[in-house]
Amino acid sequence: MRILRQFIFVGLAAYFSGGCAAWAQRSFTERLWSRNERMTALQPTWMAPLIQTDARLAQAVRFSFSNSTTSSGSRTTNYGNYHTLGLLLGDRVQLNLIAPPYVQNNSATAKDGFGDTQVEGKYRIVSGNAAHGNYELTGKLTWNAATGSHKNGVATDYWSPLLAAGREWGRFNVQATLGGTLPTGKIAQQGRAIDWNTTAQVLLGTKLWLDVEDNAIFNFGGPQDGTVENFVTPAGFYVVRRKGWKPTHAIFVPGVGMQIATSRFHTYNHNLIPELRILF
Repeated sequence: MRILRQFIFVGLAAYFSGGCAAWAQRSFTERLWSRNERMTALQPTWMAPLIQTDARLAQAVRFSFSNSTTSSGSRTTNYGNYHTLGLLLGDRVQLNLIAPPYVQNNSATAKDGFGDTQVEGKYRIVSGNAAHGNYELTGKLTWNAATGSHKNGVATDYWSPLLAAGREWGRFNVQATLGGTLPTGKIAQQGRAIDWNTTAQVLLGTKLWLDVEDNAIFNFGGPQDGTVENFVTPAGFYVVRRKGWKPTHAIFVPGVGMQIATSRFHTYNHNLIPELRILF
């Protein structure tokens, strides 16, 4: 826990200081609005998937919510959907600060309340832009703090390591991630899980991205031991950016998708996910 706090403190200090003297001579606004532009020389330009982790690094605010049908037939709405703020701490590191979402259960037996708090660190291992292979490999580590109220979060903290990779060919790309969920306690109550996600994506015209995700969860231990949950998620994104805008101007990306259960065992289904991203 102390190491994580130190990482966040050092990372934010680097973010606001600018990292080096020559970089710091530029104004804070110039540094702030040029970080995404700098990354275009180092990585592909595909769209971040709706659910699975993007292998690329990007600086953005994400406003998201989800509305799903639970196995009991009630509707659960998640305002925030575990997306908030991503900050670039240089060319290789991204820090994600995720505020607790508000969960509305629409149930007489389950109380509404806030979910957990998360901090994520991403490290770009290797990558290339369109002129250098159009690929990316990134590692991510998530710490989930069990801050949820009225059982709207997990029973204990957990760590989630993950590898994300992708390759782009012209207008088409394929992305994949492999990770795990490792609770720090109460394993018999919660179990562990391996997550495997794959996305196929295509660019239509200059602004419309369409993709299909496959999201699989393999459960080990706990009450769901041996079960597999699988979802297929078609999604679309539209890039709002005028021709006259400079590369340092913000990019607005509204998107929407529907997560559909394809496995016999599933804890929810027909999860509608609208989202607005602002890359800055």
